[in-house]
Amino acid sequence: MPKIIEMPKLSDTMTEGTIAKWLVKAGDKVTTGQSVADVETDKATMEMPCFFEGTLHSILVQGGQKAPLGAPLAVVLEEGESAPADLDQIIEKARAAAVAAAAPQKPQAGAGGSATGATGSAAARAAAAGPRLPQAPQPQRRGAAANGARVKASPLARKVAAERGVDLGRVQGTGPGGRVICADVEQAAQTGSAAAAAPAAPRIRPHCGPEDERQPVSGMRNVIAERLLASKTQIPHFYLQVEVDAAPLMEFRAHLNATATDGVKYTVNDFILKAVVRAAQLQPAVNAAWDGDSVVKYKSVGLSVAIAVEEGLVTPVIKQAERKTLAEISAAVKDLAGKAKNRKLSPDDYAGGTITVSNLGAYGIDQFSAIINPPQAAILAVGSIRKVPVVGPKDQIVAGQRLWLGLSGDHRVVDGAVAATFLAEVRKLLENPALMLV
Repeated sequence: MPKIIEMPKLSDTMTEGTIAKWLVKAGDKVTTGQSVADVETDKATMEMPCFFEGTLHSILVQGGQKAPLGAPLAVVLEEGESAPADLDQIIEKARAAAVAAAAPQKPQAGAGGSATGATGSAAARAAAAGPRLPQAPQPQRRGAAANGARVKASPLARKVAAERGVDLGRVQGTGPGGRVICADVEQAAQTGSAAAAAPAAPRIRPHCGPEDERQPVSGMRNVIAERLLASKTQIPHFYLQVEVDAAPLMEFRAHLNATATDGVKYTVNDFILKAVVRAAQLQPAVNAAWDGDSVVKYKSVGLSVAIAVEEGLVTPVIKQAERKTLAEISAAVKDLAGKAKNRKLSPDDYAGGTITVSNLGAYGIDQFSAIINPPQAAILAVGSIRKVPVVGPKDQIVAGQRLWLGLSGDHRVVDGAVAATFLAEVRKLLENPALMLV
């Protein structure tokens, strides 16, 4: 019986994937767990494993092509098996199931008022995903335009539209390629009618000369654009900065690295991450998120660490960071950075973030203001450590080392005084680094 390699769900918000490249070719033997392709999701490029063994008979989706979740990507035959005569029908049936699973489902009248969904492998995947939270009643034309065509919309936009009862087919999209984003849905909901939503301003298009290059936007870059646009348009940002005397930290770090017997070499960022975790425990109001009619206050600190990769910026999470020592945080961030570089981050590595740290000090940036990583309420921007003239204890100008930190806060959740106290705690710990080992 031929086995179908389907497009797997490699991130929590993924609705389709792009085959970046195949790592095997037709005729190759494949084994369970073997990486057979690199798949670009909305968050990163990840390796796709094979879930059975045999011989790769044919590739159905070539490198550079997109496919929805559950779509057939390749066919694997067992050892010595020949392709059946109805292989094309099997493939088309799998394609139809994937399309049906991706399309909006309409409730069907019947006993008990239950709705029928997709069948086959798509239903099995849905069952394996576990129970889902109750959904708000959805408009009949959700996801369909007036001409019957499927509306391009982000997963977050679809979720918010379902919750607010907004007809996506009547919302003007302002995202890349006219895609409906969350801000469009929010605007339509505020007017009381999707039909009354104000039309989007015309996009300002760049002029492209004959020597200029137009590069298609990747799925990951598309999601980055949508999330940052949503953050800046929906979250009322405010910004605070503080100057830190970094000399004690640099001296303490040098001493610790010189005397360490476990071979661990601590970076400045390790101390900053530890200080943020401690300060978030002392000021838990920054370790929170806005949720419409309530504020979610997290009991644990999920430390999102911004890491630059070739495709953009990823923010994997150090979970339960408050339980980790400085050495454990150092090891965790090095592990996540290695995974990011080698495209090994899993969906679980992105889950559970409650506060973010973005450090551009290594790039020579003195100070900057970061955009909040939604749905979190705060992000700390870290600049470089500079040797500068400072006023000493006896009012003399002496050489000093200074570090600038900036906090971007969601003013719906975090008040200015709370943010200032949080920053003061971070500064206190960095200027007295031995406190982080207690």
